Amino acid sequence: MEPLEGLDTRLLVDLLRDRINPSKSLGQHYLIDDEVIERTIRLTEEFNSPLSHDSHVLEVGPGPGSLTLELIRSDSKVTAIEIDKQSVEHLERVFRESKESLTLEEADAVSGRWPEGITHVISNLPYQISSPIVDRITKYHSSEAIQLSILLVQEEFAQRMAMFSAPYDIGPLGLNLWLDFDVSMDMKVSPSSFSPSPRVQSRLVVLKPANRKEAEGTNKQLFRIITRHCFSNRRRKLRTLLSKPPSRISRVSGWHRDRWKKSISKLLSSAHPDLVDGWADLRPENLEPIDWINIVAAISSDG
Repeated sequence: MEPLEGLDTRLLVDLLRDRINPSKSLGQHYLIDDEVIERTIRLTEEFNSPLSHDSHVLEVGPGPGSLTLELIRSDSKVTAIEIDKQSVEHLERVFRESKESLTLEEADAVSGRWPEGITHVISNLPYQISSPIVDRITKYHSSEAIQLSILLVQEEFAQRMAMFSAPYDIGPLGLNLWLDFDVSMDMKVSPSSFSPSPRVQSRLVVLKPANRKEAEGTNKQLFRIITRHCFSNRRRKLRTLLSKPPSRISRVSGWHRDRWKKSISKLLSSAHPDLVDGWADLRPENLEPIDWINIVAAISSDG
C-alpha cells in the first residue's frame, strides 16, 4: 500500500484552508501544483543526490504539507520546521501515521536550532525569509556538508542567487553563494501554482556544493563583509568604498578599523600597482568573483 494513501496536494491545502486564512505576515502561499512538486523531487536525481532511506531532509515552512507528502513518500527522514501553530496542528493530524519518518518542530527556522545530519534542504520558502534561510544554509554547510538544496523562491531573488544577468544581478548574495555552491535556476513557477496566488513569479533554484580551488585559503567571513560593504553603495568606485572601514570589520578575528586603514592605505599606494590598476576605479558590479578573491587576499596580506 502506498504511504499515506488517500492524501493529495489539493486535499491537504483544502483541509488547512478550511481552518485558517493564510497569513500575509507569514508569507503563506500554499503550493498546489503537482508538476512543481514532482519536478522538485526529480531534481535530486538529476543532480546525483536522489532521496532515499539514508537522506535527512529539512523543510522550512511546510504549511499544508503538499511538498512534505512527497518527501515522506521518498522514504527520507524529514524534519519540518513550521512557525505557525495551527499549521503544525494540521500537519500532526494529517501525518499522524508518519511519526517515524517525520519530525515536526514548531519554531522559527531563521533563529531556531537546525538538526544535525541534514543531507538536503528542500523548501517552498516564504519570500520574506528567503535571504536569512539561504544564509543559514551557507553557515550550516560550513560545518556539516549539505549534499543538495532545492528552494522555491521569488524569481527576482533566484536571479540574484545565480547572478543571472550582469551587472544587475551581481551582488553579495550571489558572490557569497559562489564561494560554496554552483547555483542553477530551474523551472519557472507561475502565481497560479499557489493558493492564495502571490503577485510575483517564482523559480526553483538548486544549490550544489562546489569545490572552488581558487577560493582555497580565502577568509570567507572577511570576503562576505567586504562584498556587503562595497555593494551597500554600488554606484561608487572601489577606491572610494574601500577607503572607509566596513562597519562590522571588528567581527572578523584579528581585524579592527586601524588595521583596515593601514592595509587599504598600503594597498592603494604602490604596493600592488597591477592589481589596483585593474579594479580600483571600477564599480562593484563590474568585478568578477575571482577579482573579489584577489582583493580579499591582497587586503589580508597587507594587514
